[in-house]
Amino acid sequence: MMQFEKKRGKAQPAISTASLPDIIFMLLFFFMVVTVLRDTEEKVSYITPSASELTKLERKSLVNTILIGRPKDKYQKTYGSKPRIQLGDKFSDVTDIPLFLEEHRETVPEKQQGLIMTSLKVDGDVTMGIISDVKTALRKAGQLKVNYSAKVKERK
Repeated sequence: MMQFEKKRGKAQPAISTASLPDIIFMLLFFFMVVTVLRDTEEKVSYITPSASELTKLERKSLVNTILIGRPKDKYQKTYGSKPRIQLGDKFSDVTDIPLFLEEHRETVPEKQQGLIMTSLKVDGDVTMGIISDVKTALRKAGQLKVNYSAKVKERK
């Protein structure tokens, strides 16, 4: 009768490090492709008010942002120091809001167009008149999902 011998002490080969630079390069390339950089410059300065009840926005690609505040110092010579509306990367009027919303709506797939939301980033010192004008323009354009950007209220 034949006996089988147990194989002992057979070590596994070491992991090859020759392909390590390739793996690191692929990871670097992957993160460069998927990272989205901010493509608009904030031309208005705003200090968001604080709030106690906050919810985080889930899908930021479905959110278009309207900034309302005083122009930053380098733009005050041209636009003055009164609060202005910034749509995308330019100063605008209330009459430009429907076109801004339509341009954003065209970039979103048709199935998700009902989920589009507008976020208002408003300086705490801005009067309610300009905000109500913006809200009226949003309502007329059919954009009923609106939220206000705020920071967390500090607890004492």
